[in-house]
Amino acid sequence: MAVSNQTIVTEFFLQGFSETPPLQLALFFIFFFLYIMALIGNALIVWAISLDSGLHTPMYFFLANLAILDIGCTSTVLPKLLENLVDKKSISYDGCMTQLYFLTWFLGAELLLFTAMAYDRYVAICHPLHYTTMMSRMVCIFLAGSVWAISAVSSSVHTGLMAHLTFCGPNQIKHFLCEIPTLLLLSCTSTYLNNVMIVIADVYFGVINFGFTMVSYGFIISSILKIRTKEGKKKAFSTCSSHLIVVTIYYTTIIYTYILPGSGSSMDNGKIVAVLYTTISPTLNPLIYTLRNKDFKTAVKKMFPFIQ
Repeated sequence: MAVSNQTIVTEFFLQGFSETPPLQLALFFIFFFLYIMALIGNALIVWAISLDSGLHTPMYFFLANLAILDIGCTSTVLPKLLENLVDKKSISYDGCMTQLYFLTWFLGAELLLFTAMAYDRYVAICHPLHYTTMMSRMVCIFLAGSVWAISAVSSSVHTGLMAHLTFCGPNQIKHFLCEIPTLLLLSCTSTYLNNVMIVIADVYFGVINFGFTMVSYGFIISSILKIRTKEGKKKAFSTCSSHLIVVTIYYTTIIYTYILPGSGSSMDNGKIVAVLYTTISPTLNPLIYTLRNKDFKTAVKKMFPFIQ
């Protein structure tokens, strides 16, 4: 193996879910179906929000950003997973670093976006009279731009530090994708700086942002409980329940993987959790956010008049 980017490893071998051909074929069709559903569902959200002027509000603007992130996240992982299920179970060094960069970028951006979405709901319910001012077009663009930019910088730092490590073997990644915890286990040099940056990122993305999200929902729930009518309470809760469900699922899986990487009983548990946030979550998000949403259903009916 030739030396490249301070490493003598030119490719990594990914550990899949099973070596049994029939099971691999079944998994291929399952993941292929989930990938297509995730692409269609999230693309439909972006399309509907772009075309329907009635959906040009802060809430749907952030939802469109979430859909784009979900498309990016699942497209970073699933095509390579599908390839490995039917062909070679390897990924080049450059391919691994590329996957690491985009996966870390999209996952971090989703965590930040959840905070922005919680703030939007907080303003809508707790300060309805000032909503149009506090969540103006420029404010929304600034928040979304910050989400993408901050996560991109963070991902660049993590990927850059990873690229400076020396990988001299073994090159067997005990996972179906390239992510920070599993790659650090293969390094032949000190990962101290990497671990320090992981702690900083965990505190910022996981603890601080999760805290802001929970504080926002604390104020939201307090305001909703003060609403006297049942119909008013129901309507207020309906605008927040979907977001709260997605946030809970997402933070649980991310914390398990990145903040408590050594707490799992086996590597198989880590793979299952990774499937949740790279495959299941992007597939379910469109359903969670739109199934009970009358505005979105109306927009879809305008796009497809034959749907009743």
